[in-house]
Amino acid sequence: MRKRKKQEGRIVNSGYADGGASRTSSILKAYHPVKSSAKADIDANLYTLRNRSADQAINTPVGAAAITTSAMHTVGTGLKVFPRVRYQEVGLSKEEARAWNRKALREFGLWAESKHCDIYKRNNFYDLQDIVYTAYLIDGDSFALFRRKMPTSYMPYSLRLQIIEGNRISNPMDGSFPGAISPLSVEMVSPYTRNRIVSGVEIDADGAVEAYWVCNKVPGDYSDVAKVETWARVKAYGDNSGMPNILQICHDTRTEQYRGVPYLAPVIETLKQVSRYTTAELTAAIIKSFFALFFTGTPFGAQGLNGIVPPVYGYEAAEGRDPNAPVVDVADYGLGAGTLNALPMGVDVKAVDAGRSMSTFDSFLTQLIKQIGAAIGQPYEVLMKNFNSSYSASRAALLQAWEEYKLRRTWFARDFCRPVYEAWLSEAVAIGRIDAPGFFSDPAIRAAWCNADWHGPTMSILDPVRDINGSALRVQYGLSTREREAAEMTGTDLEENLDQLEYEKEMIEAKGLNLGDAAVLAGQVATISLA
Repeated sequence: MRKRKKQEGRIVNSGYADGGASRTSSILKAYHPVKSSAKADIDANLYTLRNRSADQAINTPVGAAAITTSAMHTVGTGLKVFPRVRYQEVGLSKEEARAWNRKALREFGLWAESKHCDIYKRNNFYDLQDIVYTAYLIDGDSFALFRRKMPTSYMPYSLRLQIIEGNRISNPMDGSFPGAISPLSVEMVSPYTRNRIVSGVEIDADGAVEAYWVCNKVPGDYSDVAKVETWARVKAYGDNSGMPNILQICHDTRTEQYRGVPYLAPVIETLKQVSRYTTAELTAAIIKSFFALFFTGTPFGAQGLNGIVPPVYGYEAAEGRDPNAPVVDVADYGLGAGTLNALPMGVDVKAVDAGRSMSTFDSFLTQLIKQIGAAIGQPYEVLMKNFNSSYSASRAALLQAWEEYKLRRTWFARDFCRPVYEAWLSEAVAIGRIDAPGFFSDPAIRAAWCNADWHGPTMSILDPVRDINGSALRVQYGLSTREREAAEMTGTDLEENLDQLEYEKEMIEAKGLNLGDAAVLAGQVATISLA
């Protein structure tokens, strides 16, 4: 908005001159931040941001809660694929399409549920998702390299995944100390193609990603000093297939951005202050538990308390003590219920109250964590697992958080899950385990075969009856499908549910029981009318 202002008899349009852009305001006149390029704002600070983000995620309760809560609700036990071939485009009937989807799901499970999908043979595809997503949150991005191994009788597929943390993608031949800002640490020229390399990402004259430079270890890792740092150039896409050779799991927020920003970057300073404040209050509480006594007016000088209470039992004189002073037993003085002690003449005891009021600790800390939660899209109630409000308020917090998790799940599925599924399906079709006519001849047909949905953990349910009623109404009015509701509410497959229900119904009837009959359930549970 523009603001009209009288100045020396004239009306002038001042715009933000008297607001956020004021140079005369006592609040803003010394406030001169500079927005630079993504390279200067992000890449030049990545080393510090990653280290601080990792520290907050590992060593502070709130930082750890932010990372683990997002990973738990976004990925959880892993996003499951639901093949959805666009059957009309590939010439299949509905029945044929369902049969193809089921077969593709079974074949993908053969690869994804095995640890052989991991180049290190440590995790299956669903466990790798959690590792990749967590690394993406902490470092700002993570990478997955497509590798190949010879198929075996146990594993007919050659596709393997090698997960790489973001700090291994770096500029080659950078001899500077890790984290030092130098011309080579942010941008350099490729020694082979003469392309620009920005923080390990090689780009062409148009700014398109050409390759990634992968170090054989974390640069500057002093636990592996025997290994000399070398870099491998991995082309982003295959020359013939056009398929990706390496995946970057990242979400850009600025144009010309080639590396991701850690999830905790906007709140690192506040998280650190929360940690310091919490530690200070915890220390104060520990000190408060101590009962301190000061002996004043002692006639024994530098000997201090030893001048009153000898370091030995019995009635021998302590070394260096006045032999004419009264000899006492250490057991003569102590704190206890109903104890009366006599002290030497001139000695007084004063107790120090280590009390400290913590009446504002909870409210102040809560407000800070609310700001942190708002900045990263996780309401306080969800971030701190604290649901003390009403049902409506708690559900509103869950829904707000759920929107954040669904958004990040969509990004993650696009960057990681879908490309992996397409690479696997390409091999499955090439070796004849999956039949997909036209897969390699027409990109549009290929996209139709590769179409799939990804579903993961479901939102926490505070009131199952209300949520199920809402689900039933969405299906009734055509706003959703039973298949989608089953996947989103319980993470299950509708067809498998129906097969199991059919089996259970036959078994119940064979035993002459009427479990689950409407007449039995009437009056015991809330019924849903779909008439």
